[in-house]
Amino acid sequence: MPTLDPFLHSLSLLSPAGYFIGLHIRYASPLMQFSNYNQEWLDHYTEQAYALRDPTIAWGFSKEGASRWADFGIPDPFGVFEDARSFGLVYGLTVSCGPIRSRTISSFARSDRDFADAEIDKISQLVRRLHDITEPPESLTKAQIEALRCIAAGDRHAAAAAKLNISESALKARLTSARQRLLARTTAEAIQRAKDYRLM
Repeated sequence: MPTLDPFLHSLSLLSPAGYFIGLHIRYASPLMQFSNYNQEWLDHYTEQAYALRDPTIAWGFSKEGASRWADFGIPDPFGVFEDARSFGLVYGLTVSCGPIRSRTISSFARSDRDFADAEIDKISQLVRRLHDITEPPESLTKAQIEALRCIAAGDRHAAAAAKLNISESALKARLTSARQRLLARTTAEAIQRAKDYRLM
């Protein structure tokens, strides 16, 4: 199973003041999200309902590509950027990719200087790669769906295997393959993703 950790680690080194990555935003909600902004900013952002007012989100839905926040050229009537600066997010970059029905929007911040062109290229490549490897599968096999459904219904491995008339090791193999297909670390996460992706 490809792990996302090396990508996230590289992005954290390139954006010392933090990042937010929303992967495959559908129905106004990302299928996966990662953030390492400081908690005080995240709390303030939530309290101010900035998700509905954030120029980076508006820009990300209107364009694909990468832009420094200073180059956006769109209004910020709620003063989100000014507020962000007071939390150390002084210079920023937003990267947007993917079709509008499954858009990935991510923002990165520094407190010391603006992002160099080479850094923007590297961040853009990493975001695109994250977008590609987390593309939700079109489907799961019937066997994978049956195994996930049994566990979702509360069956333990032995009971689920008996219900499906297979060995416990065969059940575990089906669950493992489903986790790999869904990029999930646990069976519970796989079940949630399968539901989110409307695969079961």
